[in-house]
Amino acid sequence: MSVVLLLNKWLLGLFLFHANVHPYHVSATEMEYDAKSKRIEISTKIFTDDFENVLSKLYKQKTDLSNPRLKAEMTILVNKYITTHLSLKSGDKILAIKLYGWEIDHEAVYVYTIAEAGAFNIKSITVENKVLYDLFDDQVNIVHFIYKGNRKSAKLVHPDTRLSFSF
Repeated sequence: MSVVLLLNKWLLGLFLFHANVHPYHVSATEMEYDAKSKRIEISTKIFTDDFENVLSKLYKQKTDLSNPRLKAEMTILVNKYITTHLSLKSGDKILAIKLYGWEIDHEAVYVYTIAEAGAFNIKSITVENKVLYDLFDDQVNIVHFIYKGNRKSAKLVHPDTRLSFSF
């Protein structure tokens, strides 16, 4: 076999391996109402490479979430993205989501947000989740909501963006 043929086979194999690292496009969001703090605590898990790609695409700049020197700059992008792609509504009240922080854990980014909810009984809550819809038309977003120990789960499959939980 020639060197060129071996090199082409190696490059093709490398490309196919990278393309199949995680063939499913999925995120997971867990929300829990904390009666003591009167807020909804939210954690969203997104594959790091997908998150960097969507941030680069939307905000037209190179992203590197694993570079500690860029943490402040990346935090601005993470905040901008998550607060425009995830929202909560209870009754007629939109609950503003605020970035609490984020971290990388292996191949995933965990984005932590909070929504001030006040002291109230949630009868139903509507979640709008468009995370990574800008990048993948086969994106699936799994959402878990915990209220008074009662856990409910649902999934959104692109292009659906909204779901409601009733308690």
